[in-house]
Amino acid sequence: MVLMRTEAPRELDRFAQPVLGTAARPAAVPMDAWRRNGEVIIEFDLPGVTRDSLDLKIERNVLTVRAERPDIGQNREVLSAERVRGLFTRQLVLGENLDTDKIRARYHRGVLRVAIPLTERAKPRRIEINRRRAADGGSRAVGRAPLWRRLWPRR
Repeated sequence: MVLMRTEAPRELDRFAQPVLGTAARPAAVPMDAWRRNGEVIIEFDLPGVTRDSLDLKIERNVLTVRAERPDIGQNREVLSAERVRGLFTRQLVLGENLDTDKIRARYHRGVLRVAIPLTERAKPRRIEINRRRAADGGSRAVGRAPLWRRLWPRR
C-alpha cells in the first residue's frame, strides 16, 4: 500500500470544517441520551481525548462539553491523518425538570457519561381517584359526568 500526500482544494476544506472543526469553529461531539430510573443519561463519544482536556460546565440550564484532541506534532512526517483533531464542543439546553445541582460525570474508555437526576416534580407519580357514596347508596365519581355521558345524554 502506498500513501500519497495530497493537498485538498480550499473549497473542500470549507465543506469539511463543520465536521472536522477548527479553532474558530469547533467540531460537534456525537452523543446519545436516554431516560432511566429517574434520571437522564447522556453519553458523549470522545476517543483519544485525555481527562485533563475535558471541560464540563453548566450555566443557566445550558450544559457545555468542551474537549481537545491534540495535534499529531511538528516533529513527525505524517503519512495519514484521518482522525479528527482539535477542539470539540457541544451545548445542550436542559429543561427545568432536571436537577442541575446534582449532576454526576465520569470518563472511561473515550466515553463521557453525564447523569442528571429528574426533579421530584418531574418524576412520574400515581394520582389517587377518590369516590364518594351517592345518596341512593350507589357510588359515583366526584366531579362532572364522563365526557361520553355529556356528549350522548339519555333521552
